[in-house]
Amino acid sequence: MPKTLQNPYRGQGIGPDSALLRTDPADVGALLAECPAHAPTPLIAADTLADEAGVAALFIKDERGRMGLGSFKALGAAHAIARDAATDDGPRTYVAASAGNHGMSVAAGAAVFGKSAVIYLAETVPEGFSERLRAKGAEVVRAGAIYEESMEAAAVAAAENGWTLLSDSTWEGYTEPALAVMEGYLQMAAEAAAQMDRPPTHILLQAGVGGLAAAVAGYARRIWGDAPTIVVVEPEAAPALIESVRAGELATTEGPVSSMGRLDCKVPSVVALSALSRDADMFLTITEGEAAEGVAWLAAHGLDTTPSGGAGLAALLAGVPGIDKDARVLTIMSEGADGT
Repeated sequence: MPKTLQNPYRGQGIGPDSALLRTDPADVGALLAECPAHAPTPLIAADTLADEAGVAALFIKDERGRMGLGSFKALGAAHAIARDAATDDGPRTYVAASAGNHGMSVAAGAAVFGKSAVIYLAETVPEGFSERLRAKGAEVVRAGAIYEESMEAAAVAAAENGWTLLSDSTWEGYTEPALAVMEGYLQMAAEAAAQMDRPPTHILLQAGVGGLAAAVAGYARRIWGDAPTIVVVEPEAAPALIESVRAGELATTEGPVSSMGRLDCKVPSVVALSALSRDADMFLTITEGEAAEGVAWLAAHGLDTTPSGGAGLAALLAGVPGIDKDARVLTIMSEGADGT
């Protein structure tokens, strides 16, 4: 059974930054429509999985085919770059650090809108990924042994060269354009809501720094109010959000490397933390074993993903307090099996 924490800040939040995240997807949809690769992704009504999980209904928003990049993150960078291009059609270079999906999104978005991309990778990132980035037209720079060091190098390069730092996280002194990245994920939430015949009773959202979870939770509260129970799922090895909520302030956590690589974030986004501490009802962590069981369960039903992409569904299989046979559960399969 996952370790859980009921959110004591529900409806209030920690800090003032929750107000920064906009929850109206109208402008996001209009800008993404300018991207020729953009199209809605399916919502799967997984009846067999629902029966096996012991719930009334299970809906899976399948992001594995998003814009041909295999991940929900395509929405974020595409929206941020489209928003800039709408007001400034001149040359611009975007720089980002990445361990996977975000870098591909920046590279692809820059290519679509005629901009340049420089992606910083830690030494541990496989060379095959750097080749995929170059195929999208990005320049690749190796810097640092771990992601945090490549992020620092990207920030320095942005300052020295006048480039736009496009992160998918926020921290004190840096919120834009990362907010535009987070707000791009509203498109996914809006699509899912339009594809459902009635609101879910529960929403399970996996989180790394928290951008996806914050955007989806914010939109859910906008259109469905307090009705759905929103549960945020993190790796036990990277409990950045749950420990920050427990402490009542942003916390830096420690832990081993997690197989849930895209969720293996030891420090949350400050805006995402503020928004989720207001909108989420519960935070929980799952073990590496629970994540592996969840991925195997999904694969047995032809739904191939990674431990990161299936973490919300893995939590459902492991057991979430309050979810019973009458529950209608909405989840997100956030990336394909190759994790790129």
